Amino acid sequence: MKVYILLIVSLTASLAAPAAVKPNIVFVLCDDLGYGDVQCLNPVNGKIPTPAADKLASQGMIFTDAHSGSSVCTPTRYGLMTGRYSWRTTLQKGVVQGFEPNLIAEDRSTVAGFLKAQGYHTAIIGKWHLNFQYTDPDTGKILKKNDCRKTGAPLGSKIPDGPMSRGFDYYHGFHHAGDMKVVIENDTVIEHDDEINMLPRLRRKSVEYIDSRTAEAPNQPFFLYLPLGSPHTPIVPAPEWQGKSGLGDYADFVMQTDDALGAVMAAIDRNGMTENTLVIFSSDNGCSRRAKIPQLQEKGHYVSAQFRGSKADLWDGGHRVPFIVRWPGIIAPQTSSHQLICLTDFFATAAEITGGKMPSGAAEDSVSFLPAFSGKLVQTEREGIVHHSYYGYFAYREGDWKLLLARGSGGWSSPNEKEMPDG
Repeated sequence: MKVYILLIVSLTASLAAPAAVKPNIVFVLCDDLGYGDVQCLNPVNGKIPTPAADKLASQGMIFTDAHSGSSVCTPTRYGLMTGRYSWRTTLQKGVVQGFEPNLIAEDRSTVAGFLKAQGYHTAIIGKWHLNFQYTDPDTGKILKKNDCRKTGAPLGSKIPDGPMSRGFDYYHGFHHAGDMKVVIENDTVIEHDDEINMLPRLRRKSVEYIDSRTAEAPNQPFFLYLPLGSPHTPIVPAPEWQGKSGLGDYADFVMQTDDALGAVMAAIDRNGMTENTLVIFSSDNGCSRRAKIPQLQEKGHYVSAQFRGSKADLWDGGHRVPFIVRWPGIIAPQTSSHQLICLTDFFATAAEITGGKMPSGAAEDSVSFLPAFSGKLVQTEREGIVHHSYYGYFAYREGDWKLLLARGSGGWSSPNEKEMPDG
């Protein structure tokens, strides 16, 4: 009888184990945060205090050679969600503007949909910027951008092809910076609000979401994708943050963005989730010229640290991004990895973490960096990664070498393509 009982207990434990070991995953993606804007990554020429990011690094691992899939917003977000470079789609340069069908094809696997199939509750709180459509609340007809140019999509408008149709269980946020006043929850426009209130809103909603998981489904793992709209334009630090940095509005906004990360970390800790939560903190590309980069440099702050260029460029300042991870028991504190990774690699990493089988034909540009968490080499047949600029120019990085298929920056920094002579 004792043997029989032990066998039952052992079998029950083995069946429960897979669910128990699946970690919560929280991915905080900043918008236009430069590599050098995080103080622990730029200790000499970084003048903006970022205590939350620095704390996360002290508790986990810094990837020093991490890159976004592009040096601008939309393509990077597409790659993060699909594990696939955006230039494989119709978007060959620039970014999308909204009021168009979703850039992610309906039959394309997303990391959110994949994790949902693994038993995760999936949420996005923040910026989508991959296109979706709005319908008129009275007629149900698809609205055109010109219909909403002055006021934005009306309250009650439905979104038939937004994040809820691409693997997410919950959505609260906005489409992109030019449409930030329109606040969306799930598939409905619920409010119009001033841009200055968006970052505090996303901070609050993220904390509420983490708290709700303890109350509603304490045994279900969750994936929280938190694509903040900051410190991208409009650069609108809240009144209590204005003047905090002594370096200007952009630096104040970076400090407020770091505070949002700190609030998320505190919520995870307060709910007893720390040991079983993978936290990733990164950015979609380098710092924008709208931050007034020369003026920041005059005050001793270099947004791209020691790297050349900034947002939109093929140079490393355009696409080398902060990438800090924490997962107690798996990742040793105060460690670093110098292996070359890309944000497109998140999908394959999530698959290896959860033990799920990658969907057929999915995430063709994704390689798991999970081995790097324990100091092991990433196993891949890939020899390098592709970089892509705002204007659609390509570069290829392999080891210590980088091939740039452009005459200048390929983006906004001088000298750009128009400023370079033929040949």
